[in-house]
Amino acid sequence: MYPILKNTIRNIIDFFYPPFRKYLDKKTFRYLACGGGNTSLDILIYFVTYNFVLKKNYLYLYYFKISPHIAAFIIAFLITFPIGFLLMKYIVFTDSALRGRVQLIRYFLLVFVCVILNYIFLKIFVDVMGFYPTVSKLLTTVIVVSFSYLTQRFYTFKPAPVRPVPAD
Repeated sequence: MYPILKNTIRNIIDFFYPPFRKYLDKKTFRYLACGGGNTSLDILIYFVTYNFVLKKNYLYLYYFKISPHIAAFIIAFLITFPIGFLLMKYIVFTDSALRGRVQLIRYFLLVFVCVILNYIFLKIFVDVMGFYPTVSKLLTTVIVVSFSYLTQRFYTFKPAPVRPVPAD
């Protein structure tokens, strides 16, 4: 990521940090800002693609017929996946000691697990426990975002070990 772009994004996010200083550390705030922004972009791309690009019609690719909601999901994912990775790597978890390739593979696996967790928790909350779908989605989001943050912080973008300072 270009240094000017990286610094601009970080400065904008950090500008809004002071009122939250008592409640969140800066890394968590940056995570919420980047993740929330990327999620909002994902929803916007999905909406525009579904309604205006695909016009609620099937997408035909050779021998495949993809329903419009799935095609919109795939298109939005293909755009927001790399943006999300770059934001996490260069804005939020800048102290990682892992190589970029390893981070990318771990990030992809984490996103895949989060998609599965969303499905599982929604099924449990709605179908098994009988919760309203919107309440279920809110609960699921809190659980999955918490899991995602911890996993990214301590696995995907594992920080470099702190080396002890030698005594004189």
